[in-house]
Amino acid sequence: MLTLYIAPGSSSMAPHIALNLIGAPFDIRALSFAKREQREPTYLAINPEGKVPTLVAEDGVLTEVAAILFYLARRFPEARLLPDGPMGEAQALSWMSFAAATLHPAFMIGGERPLEVLRQADQRLAGRAWAVGDRLSIADIHLFRLFWRIRHTLDLPLDELPGLMAHYARMMELPAVLKTCEIERDIGYELRGLRVP
Repeated sequence: MLTLYIAPGSSSMAPHIALNLIGAPFDIRALSFAKREQREPTYLAINPEGKVPTLVAEDGVLTEVAAILFYLARRFPEARLLPDGPMGEAQALSWMSFAAATLHPAFMIGGERPLEVLRQADQRLAGRAWAVGDRLSIADIHLFRLFWRIRHTLDLPLDELPGLMAHYARMMELPAVLKTCEIERDIGYELRGLRVP
């Protein structure tokens, strides 16, 4: 059985979405940042960094969104969450690296930087339905979660991001995404500045 440690609305939302898309059985363990549960000794014994997400599987423990998404895509190939071929897989990893190393830090920096980087992401999408190839992949899940957070935290000129907004709308039509959002909303968001309707 898989166990995913989350904090609602945080980066852990991405593997939560992936698990709901895959349909494999898993347990959710929600941590409260407000209560600093991620710093408790029992959790630090599992993930010494005290961050989420953490995935506990029969064959080991994984941290970091991109690694967990890649593992899930490889472990459950029938879900088809990895693009085809070495180039497709590499392009998905490129998108996830961009999300983790460029988009996420831009959000943390604030000011004009988030919009600058979101414009880059919008250009990378260039009218495509999905980030890589012709179907949903782990790259889309990672991109969606970050854009979801930024969109619901910062006041942005969303009309300047038509590709990202279209991608967001496509993702929000997926039952697994809606289910994840509902579960996490019911647990309760604790992230600073997050405004979710």
